[in-house]
Amino acid sequence: MERKYYRDTWAEINLDAISANVRSLRSHLPGKTEIMAVVKADGYGHGAYQAAVTALNAGATWLGVALLDEALELREQGVQAPILVMGWVRPKDVAVAAEHHISLTVFQEEWLDQAQAYLPSYQMLFLHLKVDTGMGRIGVRTVGELDGVIEKIKSDRQFILEGVFTHFSTADEDDPTYFNLQYRTFNHFLSQLQNHKVNPNIVHCGNSAAALKHADKMFNAVRYGIAMYGLSPGKDMNAHLPFPLEEAFSLKSQIIHVKKMNRGEAISYGATYYTNGEEWIGTVPIGYGDGWPRRLQDAELLVGEHRCPVVGRICMDQLMCRLPEAVPIGTPVTLIGSSPSGSDGIAVGDIAEELETIPYEIPCMINARVPRLYFKNKGHMDE
Repeated sequence: MERKYYRDTWAEINLDAISANVRSLRSHLPGKTEIMAVVKADGYGHGAYQAAVTALNAGATWLGVALLDEALELREQGVQAPILVMGWVRPKDVAVAAEHHISLTVFQEEWLDQAQAYLPSYQMLFLHLKVDTGMGRIGVRTVGELDGVIEKIKSDRQFILEGVFTHFSTADEDDPTYFNLQYRTFNHFLSQLQNHKVNPNIVHCGNSAAALKHADKMFNAVRYGIAMYGLSPGKDMNAHLPFPLEEAFSLKSQIIHVKKMNRGEAISYGATYYTNGEEWIGTVPIGYGDGWPRRLQDAELLVGEHRCPVVGRICMDQLMCRLPEAVPIGTPVTLIGSSPSGSDGIAVGDIAEELETIPYEIPCMINARVPRLYFKNKGHMDE
């Protein structure tokens, strides 16, 4: 059932774009390479459930999340596909994961010691070993640490090592030196697993950047995150993508008030902007309370087909822009996406550049106060 909302600001999510990006990667990868659709952080702000179902229907076979809570929410919504929690989970919560058939990341011998105490004798816990090959985040860093973890897993029949993985920190950059170092290190750790006579079914090292650039080195699974939503993993890759990416996220609003102001009148908190003459000023109902930060006070947005600058400080719930002329109340405003005619547009990357950050952050920062509307086959779906 569609949830109603009562405001004039919303995000539009094009599920066809997500599907197209998954299908394009499927065609790009060797035939037996599985795709793990990464839907952490509410699907990078796009909606975890909707992104998950769309990706699975397009050819993904696994889902990746960061938190056990995220995995459980997908299970509660009826998603039955295999799910890996890629972050750390408390040992006392392993029974919950096992009960819901959720795979966990392991990299600490002491974690396994503690997990044994919480895992009922009738449950099996599926694990993916994380190897830190140079990211410096989580994972075993030495052969000694790997040996301890593997021997502990082998000593308990309730632990099933189904996967092993690592994460590259520079796969999106032109210089391959550090990527190659990490790749060699990962292969060294895989050889150590062979010494233990351990052969996990799933070996995955590729994030979006690595999967796009090094499809032939991805073992038998990749983790498809940012590119699944149509956003490039990095500036260095923009000119070298193996297929075009289709952006799925748009942010829309409407003009709710228009006023003609005289020369020298101030706008918004701090009176940081004064009109230079007679100016038409429009008010748009979005602000930093929605995740649209005050730092964007000098950015442009599209009012109908016109690029209009934001003027004055962005408020918690509203912002003001300078109009070329008086426009009707309800005139569409595009903050991210294409104008109504499609003749102009503002990409997620444009906003990221304005904020001096990366595209990953932009859809994630638009919070739950902004309703998401989903579109498939050019038609509106339930929220």
